[in-house]
Amino acid sequence: MRVLMLSKACIVGIYQRKLEEIARRNVDLLTLVPPSWRDERGEMVLERAYTSGYRLEVLPLHLNGNFHLHYYGGLGEQIRRFCPQIVHIDEEPYNAATWQALYHARRMGAKTLFFSWQNIHRRYPFPFNVGERWVLDHVDGAIAGTESAAQVWRDKGFIRPMTVIPQFGTDPDLFRPTANRPERPFTIGYVGRLVEEKGISVLLEAAAHLKFADWRLNILGSGPLLADLQAQTARLGISEKTIFQPQIPSTQIPAHYPMLDVLALPSLTRANWKEQFGRTLVEAMASGVPVIGSDSGAIPDVIGDVGTIVPEGDAAALAAAITRLYDDQDLADGFRLAGRQRVIDHFTHAQVAAATVDVYRALLAP
Repeated sequence: MRVLMLSKACIVGIYQRKLEEIARRNVDLLTLVPPSWRDERGEMVLERAYTSGYRLEVLPLHLNGNFHLHYYGGLGEQIRRFCPQIVHIDEEPYNAATWQALYHARRMGAKTLFFSWQNIHRRYPFPFNVGERWVLDHVDGAIAGTESAAQVWRDKGFIRPMTVIPQFGTDPDLFRPTANRPERPFTIGYVGRLVEEKGISVLLEAAAHLKFADWRLNILGSGPLLADLQAQTARLGISEKTIFQPQIPSTQIPAHYPMLDVLALPSLTRANWKEQFGRTLVEAMASGVPVIGSDSGAIPDVIGDVGTIVPEGDAAALAAAITRLYDDQDLADGFRLAGRQRVIDHFTHAQVAAATVDVYRALLAP
């Protein structure tokens, strides 16, 4: 089975483990990625970390950083040269890169599918609405990251096969608990983009209201909100207890989680966004770190009953959840064990790859 995947997300090194797992399942896989991708965190450069068993090749990217309008140089030639049976477009159907890949794939007679995280039913202006409709009418299948994302496309009239699979899993051999916990203050962590909708300001408010003194807050990530968040810590009087670390290469992330006693993801729903998955929750759970998430979007479905859910925007509830884990070691230990088992049961790269290959086989079935 020959599959060509187009994915800017696969510039992240630890995500490439899924590609190795796909290739292990008798798939001749060519993955095309840009040399880098720009977003509010800055420019992320391709990390070649896990490249066994498949080909990872770079195409020039035009309009880098423009989520809707970016497209690739030489994509049509790559598709013609590789002659794939399936073109897996790891993009939303309203993006120009999806239109470009679908056009060339159809000319070659390849089966096609797109991937979507979009969990809000949004109406787009021209030309995005026209492009989206064309994709929905002509693509052969789709993968949605969550059931709520799948429902968006069903509501928009997509009737072809669609399977719910996370875009990437987690490697439980990379993300795993450490045997020994060093002496340190009770460490609350956040990992991700520093943007308003992630609710980091709520986390700072919660930390400022903790009644116990033996804590610190570790915020790992980059984004436009950094200066505002640092100013907020000063206003709240918690600067000495708060550490801001810039974004690090994905291959260094597994070593970060064992330094945490709890990970918080207090995302805030907005008119045009709600939490689509929360990958850091899965990474933390695999690492044996208890998690607390708000009730925004997919977070409750990811955490299930192996962590704590609090109302979004509620700093007092978040502070109470953190305090509960600090006070109740048995509860924390239970979440550590159950969280890791939940990842092993549902969220590994191997499981995601196997489900994805099942989608490929169904596309090619008579």
